[in-house]
Amino acid sequence: MTFTAPTAEQIFVLKHITAIDELARHGRFADAAPDLVQAIVEGVGEFAAEEFAPLNRIGDTVGARLQNGRVVMPEGFVAAYRKYVANGWGSINAPTEFGGQGLPFSLALMALDSLGAANMAFALCPILSVGAVESIFHHGSDAQKAACLPKLSSGEWTGTMNLTEPQAGSDVGALKTTATPIGNGQYQIKGQKIYISFGDHDMAENIIHLVLARTPDAPAGTKGISLFLVPKYQIAADGTLGQQNDVKVVSIEHKMGINASPTCVLAYGEEGECVGELIGAEFGGMRAMFTMMNNARINVGLQGVQIAEAATQKALWFARERTQSARAGGQNRDPVAIIEHPDVRRMLMRMKAGTQAIRALLYYAAGQIDRAALGIDGAREMADLMTPLAKLYGTDMGSEIASLGLQVHGGMGYVEETGAAQFYRDIRIAQIYEGTNGIQAADLVGRKLGLAGIGGGNLLKDHLAHIGQEAGDHAGLKALAGACSEVTEWMLDGASIDDRLAGSYPFTTMVAVATSGWLMLKQQRAAQTDLMADADNGFLKAKVIACRYYLDVMLPEALSLKGSAVAGADLLYALTAQELAA
Repeated sequence: MTFTAPTAEQIFVLKHITAIDELARHGRFADAAPDLVQAIVEGVGEFAAEEFAPLNRIGDTVGARLQNGRVVMPEGFVAAYRKYVANGWGSINAPTEFGGQGLPFSLALMALDSLGAANMAFALCPILSVGAVESIFHHGSDAQKAACLPKLSSGEWTGTMNLTEPQAGSDVGALKTTATPIGNGQYQIKGQKIYISFGDHDMAENIIHLVLARTPDAPAGTKGISLFLVPKYQIAADGTLGQQNDVKVVSIEHKMGINASPTCVLAYGEEGECVGELIGAEFGGMRAMFTMMNNARINVGLQGVQIAEAATQKALWFARERTQSARAGGQNRDPVAIIEHPDVRRMLMRMKAGTQAIRALLYYAAGQIDRAALGIDGAREMADLMTPLAKLYGTDMGSEIASLGLQVHGGMGYVEETGAAQFYRDIRIAQIYEGTNGIQAADLVGRKLGLAGIGGGNLLKDHLAHIGQEAGDHAGLKALAGACSEVTEWMLDGASIDDRLAGSYPFTTMVAVATSGWLMLKQQRAAQTDLMADADNGFLKAKVIACRYYLDVMLPEALSLKGSAVAGADLLYALTAQELAA
C-alpha cells in the first residue's frame, strides 16, 4: 500500500476544532486565508507521501549509523531533508523577522501530522528544531536570535535538547554537566548527555545544541541549572561557521524503534574546547528549557496521531485485501475479505474513531497556543491544561491503535516484512520521552489542578462544566464530565498528595476522554449540518459514524476509571518494597 495524507480530515478539523478562520481574523495571522490553508495542507501531504513515506522502511531496517565518529543517515534521507528545507515546510510558524512565514502554530502542527504519519522517526528532527526556535526566540539574546533563528527556522540548521545524563533522567536536578566562564560571555562546557535525539547527523551544516549545565557554585537541584547554546560548529560574527566544538558522539543507542532517529550519547569538552553561551539568565535554565519541552510535549502527543493514522491506513488496506472464512450468519459460505467480519470491523472502527479523537484534541491544543500568542484571555492557561492531556492520551491511544493494527494483520502483523510491527515499535517511546505519561498525570494533579480560569474560577472545573453544558442530550458525555468534576472536587477537597498521585493517571485519562468526546460531538454536529447540503459526501458520512462510535462505544469506558481515580494510595503502600518484590 502507499501512504496518503488525510487532507480532507485535516482541513475539517482545522476549520471546526482549531477554528482557523477565526485566527485569520487577527492581523498577526491574516495570511491564513482558506485558500492558503488548503494549499499548505495539500502541498505538505503530497510532499510527505512522495518524499518521507518511501524512506520509512529503510529508516527502520538500516537506520542511522555511526561511522568514524559521525552519524550517517540511511540512503535518501539527506536528499529528502534538503527538499524539505527548500519547500519551506519548517518555517510555517517561525517568526517573520527571522525568515519564517509567521503562520499559526496549528498549521505547523498539521504539517508535522502528515510528515510524521509518513515517517515518524524522520519527522522527529523538525520537531526538535521547532522547539529550539521557541526557546531561543523567547529567552535568547538579540545576537543569538540573529545568529541562529534564520537558519533554524529554515531547517538549514537543526536543534537538539540536552537534559538527560546517566544519573539524571526525570530528576533533572541531579545533572552534573558544568559550564565554566572563560570571558566574553562564553563558557567552557564539560560533561556527558544521553538520549539526545538527532544529536548528530549529516543532513544539516550545523546543529544547535541546547544544553543544561551548572555554573561554578550553583545551588543544588533545579534552582542551580542554566541553559547554554552550544553549536556543533562555532558561529563567527558574520554568520560563517568556524571550528568545530568538542562535541563528540560517543555512541548511538540500539533501540526498539525509531531507528532512523539517531539517539546519541554526546560528550562535551572531554578532549578539547567546547564553547557555549548562556541563554537567558543564570539559573534560569529550567524556565527556558520548559519553553522547548512544552512545545515538544504537544508535538510528541501528535506522534500518537501520526502513528495512529499510518497504522489505520495499513490495517484498512490489509483488511480489504485479506480473504479469510465466510461471514458468520451469512447465506453465502464463500470466504470474504476480513473487513466483513464483526470483530475486525470493531477494531477498525476503534482505530478510525480513536485517531480522529486524538487529532481533534491535539489540534484544539494547538489552537489554544495560537490564541495565547495573540494575547486572548484564558488561552495560555487552557493551553497549559491541554498539554498533559494531549501528550498522555495522544500517545496512549496511538500505541493502542498501533497494537490493534498489528492484531488486524494477525500472524502477518508479527512478521516484520508487513511493516505493521514497526508502527508498534516506533510509537512506544512516545509514552516515555519528553516527560513520561506518569509525569504528565502528576503535572495535571500537581500543577494544573489549581489553575485559575477567566474571572478567577477554577479552570478545570469551568472546563468540565462547559463540556457538560455542551453535551446537550448526550447522556454519556454529560455523565463523564460529571464524574470528572466529582473527582476534581475530591482531589481539591483535602486529598493527600499521595492519594492524588495514585489516582492521577486514570483521572487524566478521564479528563482527556471527556475533552476528546466534546470535540467529537462538535465534529458530529458540524458534519451533520454539512451533510444537509451535500448528502452524498462519503467523507462527511464516515465522520458522523466515527464520532458516534467514539461517543457511544469508546467514551463510556472512561466512566469505569472513576473508582481507580479516588481509590487513594493506601493499597499501593500496604506492602513494603521488599514484600512487593517477593
